[in-house]
Amino acid sequence: MIVIRKATTSDISAIVGFQLKMADETENLKLDLSTVYKGVEKVFENQNIGNYWIAEFEGKILGSMLNLFEWSDWRNGNIIWVHSVFIIPEFRKKGVFSKMYAHLKSIVENSDEFKGIRLFVDKTNLNAQGVYSVLGMTDEHYKLYEWMKP
Repeated sequence: MIVIRKATTSDISAIVGFQLKMADETENLKLDLSTVYKGVEKVFENQNIGNYWIAEFEGKILGSMLNLFEWSDWRNGNIIWVHSVFIIPEFRKKGVFSKMYAHLKSIVENSDEFKGIRLFVDKTNLNAQGVYSVLGMTDEHYKLYEWMKP
């Protein structure tokens, strides 16, 4: 059975490895190991930033997901943003992310603090968009714009 659990500091190396693989796989980016390691550690040092979740099967880490918090004055609560999802290739299309999402949705449904879930997805990632739609998420309200420092 797949277990979803909150990540601990002993998972940092696995999470960092997943982030490096994801950036390479999805955007052909080679991230700096030291920077990613420090970035992952920062989440564990400051739980107000967010937290990581781990999907595990028989002690093997199948994937991870970062959740960040966005305060909504309109809703008087936090929106949970799903970031940095990575599932190892041999466990994709086996319901791992669906289980992670169901776990997160349950947290939101049973909390007065959390008001919803958001994520962004690359326009070309049609597989992921299909999964999110099946899970009941919509793309009808917002279009994301960004500026990133070079």
